[in-house]
Amino acid sequence: MQATARLPNPVLILIGASVMMSLAMGMRQCLGLFLPPVTQDLGLSASDYTFAIAVQNVAWGVSQAPLGAVADKWGLRPVLLSGAALYVAAMVIMALASGVPMLTLSAMLTGISIACTGSSLAMTATARAVSPARRSMLLGVVGAFSSVGTLVIAPLLQFMLERWDWRMGVALFILLALAMVPAAFMAGAVDRMPQPVEKRASMGEVVGLALRNRRFVVLCCTYFVCGLQLIFVNTHLPNYLALCGQDPMLGATALATIGGVNIAGCWMAGWLGGIYPKHILLGLTYFGRSLVLTVYFLIPPTPTSTLIFAAAMGMLWLGVIPLVSGYVAELFGTRYMATILGLSFVIHQMGSVIGAWGGGMIFDAFGSYDLAWRIGVAIGITAGVVQIFFGGPARPKRDMRPLMAAG
Repeated sequence: MQATARLPNPVLILIGASVMMSLAMGMRQCLGLFLPPVTQDLGLSASDYTFAIAVQNVAWGVSQAPLGAVADKWGLRPVLLSGAALYVAAMVIMALASGVPMLTLSAMLTGISIACTGSSLAMTATARAVSPARRSMLLGVVGAFSSVGTLVIAPLLQFMLERWDWRMGVALFILLALAMVPAAFMAGAVDRMPQPVEKRASMGEVVGLALRNRRFVVLCCTYFVCGLQLIFVNTHLPNYLALCGQDPMLGATALATIGGVNIAGCWMAGWLGGIYPKHILLGLTYFGRSLVLTVYFLIPPTPTSTLIFAAAMGMLWLGVIPLVSGYVAELFGTRYMATILGLSFVIHQMGSVIGAWGGGMIFDAFGSYDLAWRIGVAIGITAGVVQIFFGGPARPKRDMRPLMAAG
């Protein structure tokens, strides 16, 4: 009875994971608001700034699987706390930046810190803290609460950027990164939760099994589109609106709207993922995003059309996270979930690099974003088709069952 009394409260774990992920992802999704003031103040081009964002996404993707392996072997809490501390250091370096090298260093450290505190490890903590029957729903709930960060941070940051030097906005991010530390500690308590008994397998066996599985490979390849579309909108929407003569606050309001509506979008994705095949829902999400992007960029932006666009994208924004995380847990269980999610995230971040840096390069070359959004729409439609027709059925093969959770 004493041992049972010492077990951590799953609700506190979920709260910690939600707050940590909300701050980590919320700050990351608002970095595009810094593009106009930073480039003007430091005399940089759009591609200079987006190169740093691209480096951030490379660092995030490359480090996600190794950090997931560390968390699977030695526990989530040390990795989560290290990531929160590294986020603080990255923001301090950004505040001191005077050119591309320091901005790039800050971005690289930010990418590594998000690998520790962002969606993959937060979803792993959530999946391990709850029963399989409630997993999809609660992954959606945690993902939904994590969107509160973007909802609050975007307008607050833009308010500060309009009145003070951009480094005051970075100071806000330093404070928010400090607030991640207690949240990471709470989420890390999942290390003391009893886990279902699984067949022991080496990390190499699990990774090899994942890479040989067609459904997982398809999931990884289509996840590329998620990274490309999201980081393109995050990074370039504020600049696009400024070029079209819109109020700078509109970009921040749009990002906040995406974050706010995404609360419902993530919850709905998690709920639907417990009822319908997740690979079908993912494919429909990529179709939906492509349709919304097409309609928005075909007409001149107005405040009304931008907010409608943001609301529509919000419903489709981070709902892929509970779907992808739940699908990985279905296929492989939770024992090596952080590592396997990390593998899929490498491909996701390849898309993020192209969305951020590629979008900046296209803009510098042609003076518009027309080609960039057309590319995003084309690969989104392709990903939707591939995911629906080649990403299922949503059940594990016989040779995967020994690695799945018994409970």
